[in-house]
Amino acid sequence: MKVSVRLFSGLAIAAALAGCSREGELVIQDGVGITAVRTACPAVGIPDYTGNVTLFRTPASRAASDIDVVANITNLRSTCDDTGAKVYANATFDVLARRTDVRGSRRVEMPYFSTVVRGNSQVVTKRIGTVVLDFADGQERARASGQAGAFIDRAEATLPEEIREKITRRRRPGDPDAALDPLTDPEVKAALNRATFELLVGFQLTEPQLAYNATR
Repeated sequence: MKVSVRLFSGLAIAAALAGCSREGELVIQDGVGITAVRTACPAVGIPDYTGNVTLFRTPASRAASDIDVVANITNLRSTCDDTGAKVYANATFDVLARRTDVRGSRRVEMPYFSTVVRGNSQVVTKRIGTVVLDFADGQERARASGQAGAFIDRAEATLPEEIREKITRRRRPGDPDAALDPLTDPEVKAALNRATFELLVGFQLTEPQLAYNATR
């Protein structure tokens, strides 16, 4: 299932969907227009341009020769408990960093955000955390781990029964709407949008850092 690209912090974002089928979940089959699995669990991803950060020795500089530290978010993984009225999603990730000057030990703190987005554009919650990277003397690379969690109201992430019926109702040849894709119905599209949540994780960048990532 494809997540639409929207504006986020002044730049476009997109996130990949995650999740697996279990009994009782809505499965939209071929012949209805799309193959996908819907669960109450949010999609988890990294918005475009926020998965890496470049620090310069001189803040206003953008010269490659002036790069101080480069860091990337990788190995993003998620778990989800959707058994209760509140769905809990947890994302874990690694941060890999490289510095250009390996003299001396050094600690670098990297702020990151975790945000819950509804319907591809509505920010529900946002939290800021910090990943701490420790470089030993003479060491070029460092690694650290971070995590983010979010609670989502199960009822809000669940499609109403009448919408589920519209999507999954078996259509026979000759029915007036047999050739129509129910996902093109404005009411269905709006309900799907309202019930779609994402847990997004990325570096908390300044506007110049975002611009650098978007244009380099």
